[in-house]
Amino acid sequence: MSSHLFIAFGITFAAGLATVLGSALVLFCKTPNPRILSFGLAFAGGAMVYVSLTEILNKSIEAFSVSLGDKWATAAATAAFLFGMGLVLLIDRVIPNPHDSLNPNDPDYEQKSRDLVARVGFMAAFAITAHNLPEGLATFFATLDNPKVGAPLALAIAVHNIPEGISIAAPVYFATRKKGLTVLMCALSGLAEPLGAILGYTILRPFLSPTMFGAVFGLIAGVMVFLALDELLPAAKRYALGHETVYGLVTGMGIISVSLVLFQF
Repeated sequence: MSSHLFIAFGITFAAGLATVLGSALVLFCKTPNPRILSFGLAFAGGAMVYVSLTEILNKSIEAFSVSLGDKWATAAATAAFLFGMGLVLLIDRVIPNPHDSLNPNDPDYEQKSRDLVARVGFMAAFAITAHNLPEGLATFFATLDNPKVGAPLALAIAVHNIPEGISIAAPVYFATRKKGLTVLMCALSGLAEPLGAILGYTILRPFLSPTMFGAVFGLIAGVMVFLALDELLPAAKRYALGHETVYGLVTGMGIISVSLVLFQF
């Protein structure tokens, strides 16, 4: 169990710090190719939806069946799944994720004062940090139960953390021109994922049981599907100039599905 804990935490930590790659794109590339950004967002969304519905939700059903029996396992997993979507919906209502306001290609972007842009950047970092907490919990528990499932999920989350890093870095660097502060803000936001893993495991550890695992995995599946459909795919469509969104979606599902098959061998 201890080795699984280190592996799960390490994978979660690595996925979270992918936000720093987003800051690198802003600092060194200045204006990332929107078509690549669209493809990457859709890739992450497709991978997250596929893993959630085919692997994590099934894990929830399997766990619930141990304590509740096959008859009620599907109903309990479905309830946890819907609760997970409702939970992120509530977070999104309380702390809206400001992706729409952080497009560096906005024609009015350069006209904003540095002070205003700085406030937007710090607000973005706060909002994205709040959204990263459940993602870290999802990656950690999925990897803790089965690294073969957690690894592709972490890959999907890492890919979608890159544009989140861009969303933070673009306004912060524009306003401050400080590379160190820009990287630090992205890193702190990414560290919310391992923090979410630590808090979640610490709180839930005394109650770990098949029923608890079933509830957590059902909730995780709902959270991941909501994030993919509410954030990743719409954002990918906004950046797309052609069919990048559907290509990324299909590629993400395809690569993750093949990787899950190969992991069985």
